[in-house]
Amino acid sequence: MGFVDERGMERDRERARNGVRGVRSGNMGQMSAFGGGNLVSTEVMRLKETINPAHLECNPKAARFFVIKSYSEDDVHKAIKYGVWASTDTGNRRLDTAYREMGNQGPVYLFFSVNASGQFSGMAQMESALDYTKKFGASDKWNGTFAIKWTFIKDIPNNQFRHIVLANNEGKPVTNSRDTQEVMFEQGKEMLRRSEEHTSELQSPLQS
Repeated sequence: MGFVDERGMERDRERARNGVRGVRSGNMGQMSAFGGGNLVSTEVMRLKETINPAHLECNPKAARFFVIKSYSEDDVHKAIKYGVWASTDTGNRRLDTAYREMGNQGPVYLFFSVNASGQFSGMAQMESALDYTKKFGASDKWNGTFAIKWTFIKDIPNNQFRHIVLANNEGKPVTNSRDTQEVMFEQGKEMLRRSEEHTSELQSPLQS
């Protein structure tokens, strides 16, 4: 039996009625940045040729998947602008280990969500191991960074993923994950598929 979060579903419905905050919240012709007008439009438009592909390989032979939960919309904005990310010390070690273990076998995908936003806001791929000589985040609060390459910059409501449950997290929906929660292989591929399908259905203004 999957874990059903009725309260979470109701929160998502309420956010949808009142207007959500995220990379693409607002009308289809204008991208707002986490509720802040066109804050990230320049960076997003710079990436428009490479992000939100119409088709993505959703059945990789090998890959690892993680949920990234951010407390700060500004940090995600910075990650979009500079192509870098950092987690807590524990999270950094977990992601760095995964990246090094994968080597050339396959990608490490990161699904980003800002806490309490009711949605995922993008997916990126790890492009480097951890560099402890650099800092990241508001006031450079996180020690150690790694390079990322964005695949999707899209607001996708939690209800698109809630059916995906994680046996390695007490059978809870992936939407209930904490930062750097690993998503197992089959469930990760399903998240890829849902991300690709949602991009096609919404006809992102980035692709116009």
